[in-house]
Amino acid sequence: MTVSDIESFAVSIPLDEPVAFATRVVEERDHAVVRIRDDAGNEGVGYTLGYGGATLVADAVSDLLAPIVEGEDPADTTRLWREMFDGTVQIGRKGVLLRAISIVDIALWDLKGKRADLPLYKLLGASKDSIPAYASGGYYRDEKGLDGLREEMERYVDRGHDAVKMKVGRESLEREVERVAAVRETIGPHRTLLMDANGKWKHKQEAVRACRAFAEYDPYFIEEPVMPDSVSLMAEVNDALPYPVAAGELEFSRYGFAELLREGAVEVVQPDVSVVGGVTEWMRVANTAASYDIPVAPHYNWDLHVHLLGAIENGLWAEYFYRDSDVKAFDDVLEHPMEAEDGELPIPDRPGHGVTFDDDALEQYLI
Repeated sequence: MTVSDIESFAVSIPLDEPVAFATRVVEERDHAVVRIRDDAGNEGVGYTLGYGGATLVADAVSDLLAPIVEGEDPADTTRLWREMFDGTVQIGRKGVLLRAISIVDIALWDLKGKRADLPLYKLLGASKDSIPAYASGGYYRDEKGLDGLREEMERYVDRGHDAVKMKVGRESLEREVERVAAVRETIGPHRTLLMDANGKWKHKQEAVRACRAFAEYDPYFIEEPVMPDSVSLMAEVNDALPYPVAAGELEFSRYGFAELLREGAVEVVQPDVSVVGGVTEWMRVANTAASYDIPVAPHYNWDLHVHLLGAIENGLWAEYFYRDSDVKAFDDVLEHPMEAEDGELPIPDRPGHGVTFDDDALEQYLI
C-alpha cells in the first residue's frame, strides 16, 4: 500500500474568555490538521497544538512534505522521517518545519496502527494501560484572585488528582509567593505541586531569587524558569535550586534534547509530540532520557501522549486540562474527548491514536 493523498488545513478555536500566563495572553487556539490516506482507503490524522502559525504549518505540509511522502509506503516511518528532515534541512531543522514533520509523522503512525488494527501504545510496545495525570491550570484572569485560585485547585483535588500545576511569574514576587502558598495550603502537604514560569526570568539572579522563594512550599519542579534557548542559564538555575528544573515543550528533535541533557539543564524532560518531530522522534527522546535516568512528563496533547507514555518505562504523568480551565478548546472538535477518572487517563483501545474529529464542528473553525 502507498500514500495516495495528503490534505492539510488550519482551524482557529476561540477561548470562552482570554487567559494569561507569565509572558503572554491567550485568546484562541489554532491548529494545523493533516489527513493522510493510502490507496486502500485507510486514513491517518495528525495535528498541532494551538500555538499560532497553523496556516504556515499546513502550507509547509502541502508544499514541502507531501511531495516527499506521496507514493511511499506509510509503514516506513523511520525512513520517511529522515527524508522529510534532510529534505528541508536548509530552511528547517526547527520551528514551523519540525511542527509540519511532527504532524505528518503522527498521521503516519495513526495510519499504521489502523492498518494493523492496534492502538498506538500496543504498536509501540505497551508497558501500561492507564496513565496518571496532573491537573494543569492556575492561569491568570483579572477577576480570579486568590479565592478563585483556591477554588480551582480544590476542584482538581476533588476530582482525584494527586498532582496539580500552576502558572507563576506574571505578578510581583511577593504576590507570587502568596499564590504558591495558597495552592500548597489548598492541596495539602502530601500532594505534588508543579509550577510553570513559561520562560519569564531573564537572568540567573532573578530566576534563582524567585524560585528559592517558592522552595518552602515543596514544589516538585519549576518549568521553564528561563527562555528555552538559554540552555547554559537554565543549567545554572537548575544547579542553584533545591528542586528540579523541567523543560522541553518548545524543544525540537533529539538534537535539542541532547543539549539539555549534556548541559545538566533539566531533571525532567517535557517533549511535545506535535513539536519535537512526531511519534518517531518523541520515542527517541524518551529513550535517550531513560539512559540518563531522567523521567518524562510531556507537554499538553494528552490524547496522543497517553499512548507514548504507555509504551515507555520512564514516564511520570500526562498533562491534563479540564474544559472549565478555559484553555481546553480542542475538545470541542473531537468525537471522543478524553476524560480523567480519579486522576488517571485510560489509554483508548481504538486503532491508531484514536483521535477522531467531529467534522461539522471542525468546519466551523476553518481558517
